[in-house]
Amino acid sequence: MQLYAGIDLHSNNSYLAISDEEDNRHYKKRLPNQADVILAELETYRNDLVGIVVESTFNWYWLVDTLMDNGYEVHLANPAGMQKDKGLKHSDDTHDAFWLARLLRLGILAEGYIYPKEWRPVRDLLRKRGHLVRLRTSLIKSLQGIISRNCGHSLPGKKIKQVKVNHITPLLASQEDLAMSGAISKDCIDYLSKKIREIEVAVEGRVEIRKQFAGLQTVPGIGKILSLAIMLETGDIGRFVKVGNFSSYCRKVPTTWTSNGKKKGKGNSKNGNRYLAWAFSEAAEFFRRYDESARAFYNRKAAKTNFMVAHTDDSLLFSHASKPLGSDQAK
Repeated sequence: MQLYAGIDLHSNNSYLAISDEEDNRHYKKRLPNQADVILAELETYRNDLVGIVVESTFNWYWLVDTLMDNGYEVHLANPAGMQKDKGLKHSDDTHDAFWLARLLRLGILAEGYIYPKEWRPVRDLLRKRGHLVRLRTSLIKSLQGIISRNCGHSLPGKKIKQVKVNHITPLLASQEDLAMSGAISKDCIDYLSKKIREIEVAVEGRVEIRKQFAGLQTVPGIGKILSLAIMLETGDIGRFVKVGNFSSYCRKVPTTWTSNGKKKGKGNSKNGNRYLAWAFSEAAEFFRRYDESARAFYNRKAAKTNFMVAHTDDSLLFSHASKPLGSDQAK
């Protein structure tokens, strides 16, 4: 007998369902998110299980790793690629778990990529760097607003981030509350800059650019850190059949639904890897800053549309691979 299992994974519990090739239900139960409990329940059916489907939720790592380490054939379901019957009157965890098992049995399961376990920690460390960069940027923008409102002019982010020279205190020294606000902002910015650099040093000493990604640093706007981020977020580049598949995964392909030449709405524009989308947006920004042709392209595009459309159009990045930026110009 061939059995198929589906696990509807939640934050603190999982619903396990097992059915056979004729869709007969053999097991259904809600279990706590404890590896030993789930393994004990599966052991009875081990020899007959063709595969186990786990939905790609925010916390799938531990469960998928546990199952794979214990010899089970695991499939990671891609929620964006699955659509339940909207005509159903009732749906619950039991239905969802058996539905996952049924998709596997029918061979129509939309599967996600199970990122290699050994690379996840360093990838997540670079994601933390990105988080800190965004926090620092928000503090810089806030401080620039304070300075602009009270001094009549702004201060470039480059000067705000300088550690050896404090450009903030002299501007806000005349008002005690503003001075305190500026000092606290500057301290937080400097602290985040220190932590960001610590992560960069750790990652650079731990990971080397793989051969398939060696050309990244020849692209203006992409330095070593962004190269490593793109490489680690991409994983196995061979899983993308065409260039367009990778571009879509990077959220750089527009979404449009048409029928008979008429627009019928649009799909999920956020379908893909948001960390890759951010990395390429960062690269585009550096490219615009330090490359004259890119800046001219951006200005033309912005004049016709708006600055956001111009910024997100990264296509020019990959036509200027002959003039890489220096390490001081791109991270």
